Amino acid sequence: MHALFLAPTGFSVGLNSISLGLFRALEQAGLKVGFFKPIAQPFPLDQGRERSCLLVERALGYTAPDPIPLEQVEHQLANGDLDLLLEEVVSRYQQAAAGKDVVIVEGMMPTHKAADYPVRLNTHLAKSLDAEVILVAAQGEDSLKQLAERIEIQAQSFGGAKDPKVLGVVLNKVRYAAGIPAFVEQLKQALPILDTADFQLLGSIPFQTELNALRTRDVAELLGAKVLNAGEAEQRRIQQIVLCARAVPNTVPLLQSGVLVVTPGDRDDIILAAALASLNGVKLAGLLLCSDFAPDERIMGLCKAALDSGLPVMTVTTGSYDTANNLFGLNKETPSDDIERAKNVTQFIASHLHPESLHTRCSLPRELRMSPAAFRYQLVKRAQDANKRIVLPEGSEPRTVRAAAICQERQIARCVLLAKPEEVHKVAQEQGINLPAGLEILDPEQIIGNYVEPMVEMRKAKGLTPEQAREQLQDTVVLGTMMLALDEVDGLVSGAIHTTANTIRPALQLIKTAPGYNLVSSVFFMLLPDQVLVYGDCAVNPNPNATELAEIALQSAESAVALGVSPRVAMISYSTGTSGSGAEVEKVVEATRIAQDRRPDLPIDGPLQYDAASVLSVGKQKAPNSKVAGQATVFVFPDLNTGNTTYKAVQRNANCLSVGPMLQGLAKPVNDLSRGALVDDIVFTIALTALQAANRSTR
Repeated sequence: MHALFLAPTGFSVGLNSISLGLFRALEQAGLKVGFFKPIAQPFPLDQGRERSCLLVERALGYTAPDPIPLEQVEHQLANGDLDLLLEEVVSRYQQAAAGKDVVIVEGMMPTHKAADYPVRLNTHLAKSLDAEVILVAAQGEDSLKQLAERIEIQAQSFGGAKDPKVLGVVLNKVRYAAGIPAFVEQLKQALPILDTADFQLLGSIPFQTELNALRTRDVAELLGAKVLNAGEAEQRRIQQIVLCARAVPNTVPLLQSGVLVVTPGDRDDIILAAALASLNGVKLAGLLLCSDFAPDERIMGLCKAALDSGLPVMTVTTGSYDTANNLFGLNKETPSDDIERAKNVTQFIASHLHPESLHTRCSLPRELRMSPAAFRYQLVKRAQDANKRIVLPEGSEPRTVRAAAICQERQIARCVLLAKPEEVHKVAQEQGINLPAGLEILDPEQIIGNYVEPMVEMRKAKGLTPEQAREQLQDTVVLGTMMLALDEVDGLVSGAIHTTANTIRPALQLIKTAPGYNLVSSVFFMLLPDQVLVYGDCAVNPNPNATELAEIALQSAESAVALGVSPRVAMISYSTGTSGSGAEVEKVVEATRIAQDRRPDLPIDGPLQYDAASVLSVGKQKAPNSKVAGQATVFVFPDLNTGNTTYKAVQRNANCLSVGPMLQGLAKPVNDLSRGALVDDIVFTIALTALQAANRSTR
C-alpha cells in the first residue's frame, strides 16, 4: 500500500484542488484510491465537516475519515504531546487505507498566522505514515529563481530532492505568456534536477480564471456584506473586480460579463450604468456598494427591471480602499458546497497530470517502513485487543503506579499491582495519580500462602522446602513469577527498582525457556525519527558464543515480526565481510552461518559494520551483493558491551525512545525494565508484554 503525501511549497498553491485531480487521475488509471486529511484547517465561515473531506465526498463520492480538529492539534503541540498526536494520525489513516492501493494524504497549508509549524508538522506526518512526498508549487508573485528555491527548500524538509521518497512536484496555476513548455524549460535552468529520474515533474496546471472564480454569494458571505438584491448570486461568478471611480463614459467599456462592479453607494450614475448594462444582456457578477452610503431608493426603483433580471446588489460599510483590499485578500479556495466548481477543477487538473509513473509505482507491492508513530499505535491497539492481565511486582513504585493507571485507563492491559493497598493509595495521593476502577492491588502477605505448595512442587528436584519457598515468596518478583507460572496472569514486568538478574532468575527457575531455545536474550525497539529498528542483545548475555549469537539473531527476528517490523538481520562486527580478521570477527562469521542454515528463508548477513548495515550508500559500496546491507532492521551485536553501549548512545544522542528491553526465549512473557525507565517506557513495556502473551496464545 502506498501513501502519497501532498506538501505545499507556500501559500495559495491550490493543495486541495491537486488532491482532487490526483485522486481522479489515479482512479481513472485503475487504482483503488483513498483520501486522508490528517489535520483540519477550517476557513472563516466553515461549519461542520472539514472542507477538503467534504469536497472529496461531493466531487468524487468518497467518504474520508474525519481529520483531527486544529484546536486539539495546537493544544497537544503546546503540551509537548507530538507522539500522541501522531499515533492518532496513524489510527485515522488506517481507516482511509483499508482496501486501497494508494492513499492521497493532504498536508497542512501554511497560513499568515501560522507559517512555520505546519511545515514542520508536515515532515512528521509524512514520516509517521511512511509516505512518499509530492510537492505542490505555484509561482504567484515569485520569480522563477525564487520558485525554484522554494521547491528546493521544501524538498529539504523531507530529505532533499534526491531522496527516494521525494517523488517530484506538481506546478499549479501556471501563468506564462510563452506557454507551459517554455515555462518548464525556464524553471529547469534554475532547478536542474526538475523532471529527472530523481525528481519528476508530475504535472503542470495552467491557470484558468473561470476555475478560480468565486460565486457572488461566496464573496457576500466572506465580506459580511448586506445583500440588497440576491438575484443570481448563487449562479454568477466573479471573473474580474473593477473599482469604479471614473466618469460613466470611461466606465462603460469595463462593464463586462463576470465583472464585480465596486463603487460607493452614492454613485447613482455608476449604479444606473450597471443596471442598463444588465438590461442589455451583460451578466455582471454583481454590484458592490461601499463607503456605508445607502443607495437612493428612487434610483433603486429605476433599476427594478435590472434587479429582477438577476443583478446581485450588496453593500458594505468599508471605504473604497479597504473594500478593494478585502476583496483581493479573500481566500479563493473552492467552498465546500460549490460542487460544480469542484467537479470542473477535478477533471481539469486530472487532465494535466502525468500519473503514469505514479501508477506504475503504486501498482507494485511495497515493503512499508515501520515508523515510530505506527509502531506505538499498532503496539497499543494490539495490546488493547489482547486484553491481557499483567502483574507488576514493584506495585508501590511511583512510576509503576502511574504507568499501571495509564494502562488501565487506556485498556492497554489489566494491571495487577503487588503491594499493600494503603501504600499504593499513599503514592497515588502524593503523585496526583487517579487510580482507575478495575486496577487490581494485591497485598503480597495475603496471597503468599496460595503459592507455597505449588512452588515446592515445581522445585522439588532442587529439594526446596515449604519454609524456603515461603521465604523466597517474600520477594514480590518471585511471587509474581509464580502467578505467571500458574497462568493466573499473562505476563510480568519488573526492573524499575530491581536488577535484570532479579527479574530473570525466578523466570529461569519457574518458567524456563521456550521449546527450541536454550537461552534468554533481549531486544530493544529503537524508535528513530523515521523508522523502528530492533537491537539485540543489549541487556542479558555478556559474551555469547557463535551458537548463542545465532540463537539471539533468530529470536530477535521473531520479535521483529511479532511487532510488525520486517526483519533484515545484520550481524554486527568491526569488520564488513573479509575486510578484517580476528577471533571476534570469526565468531560473527560462524554465528551468521549457523543462523542462515537454521533459517535459509530469512535475510541474514554478516559480519557487517554498523554503517554498512544502516546506510544504503555505504552498504552498496562495502557489500554490494547483500540483501541486508544498507537496509537492516534487526541489528545483532557481538557482545553485551557493544550492544548496551550502542543502544544508549543512539537513545541519548538521537533523542529517540527505546522500548524494552523485551526478553525473548522464555516460555512465558517476562520483561525487564531499566532502572532509569520513564513512565512511557513502562507503559510500552506493559503493552509489549501483553502482545507477547497474545502471540503465545495463538501459536
